[in-house]
Amino acid sequence: MQLELASHIARQLGLDEHGLKLSRMPGGDIAESYLLAAADHWVFVKTLPIARAGLLSAEADGLEALAKAGEIRVPRIFRRDRSTDMAWLAMEYLELDRRDEVCDDRLGRALARLHRHTGDRFGWHRDNYIGLTPQINTRGDDWSEFFLWQRLGRQLDLLDEKEPGSGWSRLQKPLFESWLRRFSRHRPPPSLIHGDLWQGNAASTEGAEPVIYDPAVHYADRECDLAMAHLFGGFGDAFFRSYEREWPLPDGHAERRLYYQLYHLLNHANLFGGPYRSRSRELIERLSRNH
Repeated sequence: MQLELASHIARQLGLDEHGLKLSRMPGGDIAESYLLAAADHWVFVKTLPIARAGLLSAEADGLEALAKAGEIRVPRIFRRDRSTDMAWLAMEYLELDRRDEVCDDRLGRALARLHRHTGDRFGWHRDNYIGLTPQINTRGDDWSEFFLWQRLGRQLDLLDEKEPGSGWSRLQKPLFESWLRRFSRHRPPPSLIHGDLWQGNAASTEGAEPVIYDPAVHYADRECDLAMAHLFGGFGDAFFRSYEREWPLPDGHAERRLYYQLYHLLNHANLFGGPYRSRSRELIERLSRNH
């Protein structure tokens, strides 16, 4: 980001431009992130080319929904806008630290409370993104239909488009049948979920207060957030124990977890390829064979 754009953002936010400083922030695999330090305020800013402005719009929408629920702290949104060639999102700057056991305990309880915020149907009022992949959120009443077609089916279709003749489409029927044989009667409430709860999207602020960010918000089976938290590690036992104390998971959750994790593995296969493709295929074959 050029200093000219930083000055424009500062003016839009009503900040004092005197002595304005701009520092590149680490992390951020998709957007470029900066600390905008004005004389009277510090602001965290993300930027993307105009062609990807929808990513920032979806992020802001998700953070606002989580903030409205009021159960877990999220960065406060100040403004989103665009210049000639860049889109930007300005939000509260938070000093983040690694979560400890106290923070994980609080996060588990708060997440369970978040999940008690429910909607009338599964999905969301808009499509958003899981990483760089568009996430389709057309609303529906039946969880199995929503999950199989808008989550697993969508990812398999994308892989088939990228690798014509690779056989991904042939894996869909036995995979779907394996889910339906076991879980067609699973009727979870449409819970408000973060949607992309891996360790990099949850941290601690001062006083071991949990904070979450970079969501892929929608209404879904609450077990989806727990499945993602299990997938890549980084959440302590205190997190899972406190969630269970606050709102115990129903029977069959450990078996359903594999299907919910498959969605994220398939997305990684689409985004990064490599071992994620073989790992996804092996899990599909395992689920289809065992069930």
